[in-house]
This record gives sequence, structure tokens and C-alpha cells, in this order.
Amino acid sequence: MAEGRRDPPHPLLPLPPASKRPCLRPAPRGPGPGPGYGSGLTSHRQRSPESLLDCAAKAVAEKWAFERVEERFERIPEPVQRRIVYWSFPRNEKEICMYSSFQCRVAGEEGPSTATSGVVVVGVGPTTTAGGGGTTTGTTTVGTTGGVGTGDALPFRRGIRLLDTGCVENVLQVGFHLSGTVTEPATTLEPEVTHKVAISFDRCKITSVTCSCGNRDIFYCAHVVALSLYRIRKPEQVKLRLPISETLFQMNRDQLQKLVQYLITAHHTEVLPTAQKLADEILSSNSEINQVHGAPDPTAGASIDDDNCWHLDEDQVREQVKQFLSQGGYYGSGKQINSMFAKVREMLRMRDSNGARMLTLITEQFMADPRLSLWRQQGAGMTDKCRQLWDELGALWVCVVLNPHCKSEEKSSWLMQLKKWSDMDVCPLEDGNYDSLSRPRRTVFSRAVEACNLHWQGSHLQRIISSDYYMSPSYQRDEESLLFNPQGLPLWLGTRTHAHNHVPTACARVDALRSHGYSREALRLAVAIINTLRLLQQREMDIYKHQKKGFHSICSCPSPDLLQRGVTTTTNLEGWVGHPLDPIGCLFTTLTETCRVDDDSTMDTGEGEPRRPVYHHVPVWGSHDGGESYLTLALEVTLMGMGQQRIMPEGLYAQEKVCRNEEQIVTKLQELELDNVLVQTLRRQAIQLLEAGPFSGLGEVIHRESVPMHTFAKYLFSALRPHDADLAYKVALRAMRLPVLESSAVSGDMGQPRHGISIVTNRYPRWFTLGHLETQQCELASTMLTAAKGDMLRLRTVLEVIQKNIHSSSLIFKLAQDAFKIATPADSPPDITLLNVALELGLQVMRMTLSTLNWRRREMVRWLVTCATEVGLRALVSILQSWYTLFTPTESTSIVAATVMSHNTILRLSLDYTQREELASCARTLALQCAMKDPQNCALSALTLCEKDHIAFETAYQIVIDAASTGMTYSQLFTIARYMEHRGYPLRSFKLASLAMSHLNLAYNQDTHPAINDVLWACALSHSLGKNELAAIIPLVVKGVHCATVLSDILRRCTMTAPGLAGIPGRRNSGKLMATDKAPLRQLLDATISAYINTTHSRLTHISPRHYGEFIEFLSKARETFLLAQDGHIQFGQFIDNLKQIYKGKKKLMMLVRERFG
Repeated sequence: MAEGRRDPPHPLLPLPPASKRPCLRPAPRGPGPGPGYGSGLTSHRQRSPESLLDCAAKAVAEKWAFERVEERFERIPEPVQRRIVYWSFPRNEKEICMYSSFQCRVAGEEGPSTATSGVVVVGVGPTTTAGGGGTTTGTTTVGTTGGVGTGDALPFRRGIRLLDTGCVENVLQVGFHLSGTVTEPATTLEPEVTHKVAISFDRCKITSVTCSCGNRDIFYCAHVVALSLYRIRKPEQVKLRLPISETLFQMNRDQLQKLVQYLITAHHTEVLPTAQKLADEILSSNSEINQVHGAPDPTAGASIDDDNCWHLDEDQVREQVKQFLSQGGYYGSGKQINSMFAKVREMLRMRDSNGARMLTLITEQFMADPRLSLWRQQGAGMTDKCRQLWDELGALWVCVVLNPHCKSEEKSSWLMQLKKWSDMDVCPLEDGNYDSLSRPRRTVFSRAVEACNLHWQGSHLQRIISSDYYMSPSYQRDEESLLFNPQGLPLWLGTRTHAHNHVPTACARVDALRSHGYSREALRLAVAIINTLRLLQQREMDIYKHQKKGFHSICSCPSPDLLQRGVTTTTNLEGWVGHPLDPIGCLFTTLTETCRVDDDSTMDTGEGEPRRPVYHHVPVWGSHDGGESYLTLALEVTLMGMGQQRIMPEGLYAQEKVCRNEEQIVTKLQELELDNVLVQTLRRQAIQLLEAGPFSGLGEVIHRESVPMHTFAKYLFSALRPHDADLAYKVALRAMRLPVLESSAVSGDMGQPRHGISIVTNRYPRWFTLGHLETQQCELASTMLTAAKGDMLRLRTVLEVIQKNIHSSSLIFKLAQDAFKIATPADSPPDITLLNVALELGLQVMRMTLSTLNWRRREMVRWLVTCATEVGLRALVSILQSWYTLFTPTESTSIVAATVMSHNTILRLSLDYTQREELASCARTLALQCAMKDPQNCALSALTLCEKDHIAFETAYQIVIDAASTGMTYSQLFTIARYMEHRGYPLRSFKLASLAMSHLNLAYNQDTHPAINDVLWACALSHSLGKNELAAIIPLVVKGVHCATVLSDILRRCTMTAPGLAGIPGRRNSGKLMATDKAPLRQLLDATISAYINTTHSRLTHISPRHYGEFIEFLSKARETFLLAQDGHIQFGQFIDNLKQIYKGKKKLMMLVRERFG
């Protein structure tokens, strides 16, 4: 796909060798146009039917190498040679587009499965004229319309612009070689540049390209595109000459000598050394060149033995894949590799041998990725995007090896290579990192290796794919056979036993047929597979109904457990959704592809939002049912596959793939515009899934580890509700099950089937995607709640199934919030039925999270109060009265009761006096109950709530007093004491402060303790109440506080003002300051002096020189306290002398003491 031929060429990419032609033979003579044929204006016969000569020449030019033609016929007339040479150039612009852009798609044709950027849609244009006569019915052209965007940057688009602006000149075709010049117009940054382009071709394929632009890429450059399209669109303007050897045959010796000499003169710097070398060899009789008959002609086409394939630059493929992989998924590298995968699929569809060749090159680079070894050594998994690329690689190889017309030698070669890759230690496993011990090692290539053993020679299979009307005679129809159904239509799954296990393999055949361009054959096989699945589904249903009927005859009300004991069908351990071969997606794409309506006049350049596909019904060929179309079959088989009951696979990646594939299929289903025919198909299949027993994930009985149907059921519910609401709710309610979360099998829908139990129930289920599945379950429930708004019966049913099946408190809370939001629109009155559902869900959340830790608990409690407020007074009274089942005591008093009693709530409810009193009474009762149960955290809130009721307030106060001696801390008591002082109860505040002081213990070095402010406040309160209260608090202070600085601060405050300033009624204030040498301050003074002495000795034990200054200041404060005593100066002097004697070893410190204190 790249331009620029190197000399010598790469050994793996040889340029087609020129055919050896005889040096001397008579020039062909015969009727026909002269040398000028093929040039000039369009022939007047352009609308005439093709001549027999053109018909024969086209066939020969496409299938035969020209060398074979020359060998077969001794004399070939010159007109015949010209027509063969003329028709040997590619005729389809789509092929040029394929090798010059990532993806092209003919209108009406489904492109590769992977969406890529830079899409070019190729439309079938009008027929062009063959130079010299006949219409070129085989030529496909591309329209030039299209917006400026990503598409215009592709080489193909640029080539069209160069062609349309007349930049292609000097076009000459000599035999099988096309040359010309392409001029790039000047731009603001670049001058005008002319490039020389040369193209070699053979049998309608471009075999080599050369361009002087030097561009290296996988794709042809725009100049090669422009020259190629010029030859396709304007063949009459191309000068056509026979291979150069034919011209040389017509020259005599003088002419030949003149030609050589003029050629050397024109290019003497380039060809003179080569010309002299060749002359020397020719003149030497023993030279190798004289041993070979004839001489090479680069314009004579490829040799018979050469592979006839399009030019593909293998080096560039390797280099670009390596570069994309090295980027590790960044900068759009994943999209680029997906585009290369799409290119492989496009080549396969065109039946181009380069498809497998390019895939091999890609795979080699994937296997050489150094990250594989690193991931294996570290035990780490590759990224999800990288994992998906490997999956697509494996699926592509399955398509390649299932090519129905590949040669056995090719398949053997592929098998050998695939086994080699698969046996490598670094080869990724099929299930990601998960290597199951219960089955052999399977890699991403295992499916392709197995597919190599499949063949297409079976007579039944051949008849199916070769005819739309293949049926069984009525006398040969056998209901037990899996060859034909009772209507005589053919069936196919590849085997008569264990048919379910071969559905993915059968669908892989469909994908292979479609991928290799056999669309009609793929459709026929897909229809046969669907007929088989229909028959199997009906048989499953009949068996289950028969067993169910038998159990009913034994007992009047059999449990699902009993029903399951008679079920013999094995649960599918390998589901169709998330399968590596994507059988359901394959069938859906194959069937809808033929029903898709495309607008031929538009051009998709990969810009903007992709357009929603439009489908129409196309009747099934050979079907007896007049209403059956490929579109209805696509919907039916997709519903059947999505509804299949299947065990959750092992491993993180496999489980994520199930979820991802399910969402992808649902997205495809949502693209279908449901008409009456599709709705009937939808209803019929939904009913069958509900009644299908263990075959269906929506059946009555499912395995405990069955993949949930939430995402699928959400689609069914949305699609069915406008047409059959009862069926929609029945499906959605049945799908709400998530039995893996049940501790044990229970009756009803949650029962555990016995089939397959020996295989899967012994392992502990590890569902890595459980969080995602629960979210999908929640979304399904939310969808039902939204739809059931205003319908009390349906809301109650949905509520019950939510409460039964959803086990996550956070998800139930989300549902409650959703219901509340839907029930209270801003522009209309609230829906009281949905509000009650929201409240019920909120109450369930409260009960679920009451005894567990949940970081959103406070948010949940506040929301519940808000919801209950919207519901009304009765709801608030109810939660207040049953608080102990919903809230903790702290939540009840600090959040619930406080919010209920707030002014905003009263205004919101518009309550009268009686209702307010009822609500307040409930709140006070709650507060007292909470205070009794948890006085430490609820006492203050209870007092606050009971302020306006004297009896309740006294009760709450007594509860605090009773709990003070046992379960309450000093900080809690101090807080309540301050509250009491604030409310005007100083004596009660003093009592609580005294109780708090009895619990306090401050060490000598805790001079920054948070309780110091409370201690100072308590002493100030006692001092303000009077001498008696101060005398009562000081012993408690002396007992609990041992910090000298705190004690001295208290002592200083008590001596600054007279006691009794609070003005308690009935008490007289003396107005005198208190002396420190008398009670009660004498005890405090002695304790303070003692604390200073003890603290001094403690600090001197581990003092460092950098703290000497701080210690001297401490002694200064101590001296101030000592001086408050009558003989304080004597005591302090003795204290200093004692320090000098004891700590005389600390000479520097003692020197500082002497300097300050003598």
C-alpha cells in the first residue's frame, strides 16, 4: 500500500518480475486500429453493447497472466493484445479506495463491524466507456461530494481532488505499466510540486507502485490514487501502447541503435554505467545473460508463477502495528488498530488474499509485544482495551480459516502457525488472566485452531447454502430429526446431539460466509440456524410443561424445587452473550444487513454523530410464512439469545465481557423502529421466554448462578409497555431476581434448579461484576417505578419485588430518591402513591443500615424526614413513634426530632394548634426515651426539645443527674451545665459542674488541656454564686487539678472580685474580697504552692539547656503565688536554697537562678 520502490526490493515483497520475451520474432499483423488506438476523443460507439472481443478480453485480462496467453497462442493479433492490456487495469474504484483509506462501504452494504474514523462511502456511479468501444459495466466509481472533515484528509479523498482539479498529466500506459505526473498545487506554506508516479498491474490488480513523493505508509498516496482514478474514469484520454518489447520487434538494427544512443544521451548520468555493463556481458559469449533465451520486459506483465495479489507494503504494516502497540492504548492507537482489523475484514469480503496476509503480519507484531512478557512476569492483567483487541484478533482468524473456498495447503499452513502462537507462554488466554483449573488451557487462538477442523463438504450444509428452496419431502419428515423441521425447512447446528453447545460454531460459519463476501449463502445458513433454535426452544418448553403437569398430578401445589428435580436439560455453561465468537451479534448483523436502507446520495466522512440506521422488511426467500422477514428473524433470534439461561462465567474479564456484549446487543435492538410486525414478534418471544422453563433466564426456575436478565428486561419493558403493559410488567418483575445474593434457595422464583448442579454448585461464586449487576437491577426497578406513577396496584407490586430482591441499601436509597423526585414535580401537585412508595423504601433503608456503618447514613436520615414531611403529619408521627427500629438515639434527637420541631417544618405542614401539640408531644416522648437509652449523647438534645414543657424538662434533668455518676463524661456534663446556665438555672448548672469536676483529673504538665476553660468557667460560676458554692467547688478542684499554672489562675481570679455577684434571690452579697489565708482559698493556695514545688522537681529531672529560660520564667510565676501567703517570701527562699543544694550539678542553671532570685 505504500509508494516508493526501493532498489533492490525487499525479499518478502518482490516486485513482479518482467516476463522473458523472445528477442526476435515477427511483429503481429492483423486487422485492427493503428498505434493511435485508445487516444483521442470518446468513441461514437460508447452506448453500443460490448463486442465479443471486449467480452473475451475482459475475461482473459482478469484471470490469465499475459505470459500464459502468449504461450498458448503462437500469434496474437495486435488488436487483441491491446484489448487485453486495456482491460488488465483495475476497473473498480472501490478497490483503489480499499488500499488508500481505512474503510470504504458501498451504499446498501454493511461495513465492517468496528466503527472507525475516516469512513468513505463508495457509491455505484454511472458506467464509463471503454476506450474504443463497449460500455464498461464492471466499473464502479466514487462520488466526489462530501463535506470537509476527517474524510477529506484521507489519501483517497485527496486523490479525487487532485483528479478533479486537473493535476494529473502526461499519462501513458505501456503494456502493464502506467505512468504520469501529478502536481500538488501551491499553498501558503508550500510551493507547487510535481511528482512522478508509476504503477504496475496484472490481472486487474495493482502489483507495485512508485511515487517520487517518498511517502511511506500502509496506504497508497494521493498521487497514486489520482493516477489510478484517471485511468479508470478517463481511459479514452490515456495513451495506450503495447509492451515495449512489441515496439522493439518492429525496429531494425539502425533504429534500435539510435534508440539506445538517444536513451543514454538523455539519461547518461543514470544509465551509462548500467548500459556499459550490459554491453560487456552481451559481447561476452560465456556471460550468463547470453545463456537465457529472450530478455525481460517490465511492461509485459507478471510471470505465470507470480502470486497475483494487490501491492501491500509488509514493512509498513509491521511498523505501524508495532508503533500503535507501543503507545499502549493512548493517542487513539486502539482506534487505529481497530481500523486495521476493519481493513482485514474488508479485504476478506473482497476475497482479496491480502486479508489473511495482513492479519498474519498484525498477529506477528501482537505476539512480539514486549508487554506480554512483562504482564506475565508481574502477574498483572492487560488493559481492557488491549484485551478487546486480542479478542477481535482471535475472531478474525476464525473467519479466515473458515473461508469456504480456501485451499487445504493454506489451511494447513494457518493451522501450523496458529498452534505455534497458541503454544507460546505469553499468548493471552481466552478468559483474560483467569486460567481455570477445571479445563484445558485455552488461548485467544484456540477457537481458530478448532475451526481448522471444520469443513464445508457436508451434503446437507451444501444444499442449505446453495438454494433458497431446499426442503424435505413430506414423507421424509421426522420430528426427532435435526435435519428438517416439521414444515420441511432445513435445520443446521453442525451436530444432532448437544445442539446448544454448537450454536456459536454454527454462527461462526455464518460470519465466515458473510466476511468472505458470500452474503446470500450466509443468510440461508442463518435462517436454518434460527429454525433449529426455534425447534429446540419449543421442545424445551414442551418438556418443561409436561414435567410440570406431572408434578401437579402428584401434589396440588408443587414447589419449584420439586419441579427442577425432573428437569434434565443442562444449564448452559457457555452462554451465547459474551461468547468469544459473538454468535448473537453475528446473526443480528447478517440478517439486518440485507434490510438496511442507505441513502446513496450522502457521504459519511466520519464526522459528527453517526446516523441511526433505517431498516425495512425483506421477505425471507423460500419461506412459507408471508409475514416473516429477515428483520423479524433478527429480532427473534436476538431475543432468544439474550433470554438464554446461562451460568456466569469464571474470571473478571469474561464477566465484564458478558455485561459489555449485552449492552452492545441492546443498543442494536434499540436502533430498530418497532412496527406492528416486530411488536408481534416481540410479544410472542417474550411470552415464550416466560414459559420456557430452564431454557430461559426469564423462566420460572433459574440456577443460583444464572446471569441476571436486568439489562435485557429493561429493554423488553420499554419496548413492550406501549403495546402490552401487562406483559411488560410481568417480564420486568420476573427479571428482578438476583438469586446469587440469596443465602439459600427459597421457594418461588428464587428456587435453585438441579440441572448442571454437579458441575457448578460446588465452587464458590466469585462475581466480580456484582456491583454493576446490582446497578442494572436498580435501573430496571427505577424504570418500573417511573412508568407506574399514579397506578397504586402496580406501584405496590413493584415495591414488593424491590424489597424482596434488592439487597443493597445504597441502591434502595437511590430508588427512594428517584421515586421522591418523580413524585414531586416542580410544576404539578405531588403523587401521593409514589411518595408513599419512596417513604417505604426509605424506611427499609433505615432498617437495613441501623446496625451497620454507612458513610451516607446522616444523609439518608435527613432525606427520610424530608420525605415523611412531604407525605404528611401521620408519616412524621409514625417515624417518631417507631424511632427505635429506624434510628439511633443520637439520630433521633439531633436530626429527626430537631427537624420535625423546626419552624420550617411547621410552616410546610400548615398545622393547627392541636396538630402542633401532637407532634411536639411525640418529639418530647422520643427525646426522653432516647435520653434514657443513651444519656451521654442525647441528654442535651432532650433538654432542648423539652424546654417548653416543665414536666418533661424536669424529667430530662433528672435523667441527666441520675446518669452523671455512672455513664457520662466531664465534657458532656460541662456542656449541659453551660446550657443550664444559659437557660437561667445557675444552681442546677453549679450542680452539674460539680459532678463534672468530680470526674476530672489534670496532671501537672497538662497546661493546654481542653477542659481548662471548663474548669475556669466552673470556678467562676461558683464564685459568682457565693462563698458556700466556692467552698464546695475548691476541694473538687484541688483533687482533680494538679497543674500549677491552672491552679494559680483560679486563685488569682477568686481574689480579684467579691463572691456572690450572681444575685441569687434570697441571698445577701457581703461585697468583701476573700483573703487567701482563710478558708476556702487557703486550701487552694496551699495546693497551688505544692503543685509548683512538685512541677519544679518534675521539670528539673529531664530539663535541657534550651529550656533554661522558660524554667526561670516558671519560677517567677511560682514566686508570685508564694508571696500570696503570709510567710511566702520565706517559703520561696527556702525553696530556692533547696533547689541549689539538690541540683548543684546543673551549674549554669543554678547560676541563672542566683542571678534572678539571689
